[in-house]
Amino acid sequence: MKLDRIIAVRNNKTVYRDGNLCMKVFDASYSKADILNEALNQARVEETGLAIPKIREVTVIDGKWTIVTDYIKGKTLAQLMQENPDKKDAYLEMFVDLQLQMQSKNCPLLTKLKDKMIRKIGQTDFDATTRYDLHTRLDAMPKHTKLCHGDFNPSNIIISDEDGTPYILDWAHATQGNASADAARTYLLFWLNGDIDGAEKYLELFCQKSNTAKQYVQKWMPIVAASQSVKGNEKEREFLQSWVNVVDYE
Repeated sequence: MKLDRIIAVRNNKTVYRDGNLCMKVFDASYSKADILNEALNQARVEETGLAIPKIREVTVIDGKWTIVTDYIKGKTLAQLMQENPDKKDAYLEMFVDLQLQMQSKNCPLLTKLKDKMIRKIGQTDFDATTRYDLHTRLDAMPKHTKLCHGDFNPSNIIISDEDGTPYILDWAHATQGNASADAARTYLLFWLNGDIDGAEKYLELFCQKSNTAKQYVQKWMPIVAASQSVKGNEKEREFLQSWVNVVDYE
């Protein structure tokens, strides 16, 4: 394997291309368990038949854990939106259709989203009263078992140069749970990226295409923001914490 062509550098990991293979090399800050769990998530999602890069190997290169997958030649949806702003609405339609296709799948061996959120809320810096309120809200939300991505945003979708197929990348945070919680996460990711107009258009499209009340997705936002606020840089944490204090949408 040749680690000579860097594709991307993200949060303590580097992605390389080697011919038809893609290697995600993790630094020492990642635990072995987290890396193996990401590979297992992706292998389980492969079984749904969705278009995703297939896992080929999990190995150690120069002392660093590495996940080897198929390399998908193409541009991300985020790149295409930036290069063709006049087509952004059409790309958003494709984006939401792909998310709904994903959420139509079941993957029963994945971690349950509610269980993960309970754990994450418990790790936050919020006082006991706020944590209790968040846990109570979460407990009251319907329990579903739809495939949720956890980081579904345009930079994690690659449109294949070969045949135009959209491939979904990065399954580290995949769970089974409520589709509207995953939509709330995507909405907040648009905000975090500074694309507030895109966030609002996305939410409108998601609710319209899935026949979901906007208020229902909005009820998830403080819960999702709280559970995500334990990671990321200080600026991101402050932004997410501000959403937790948003007045209840009822």
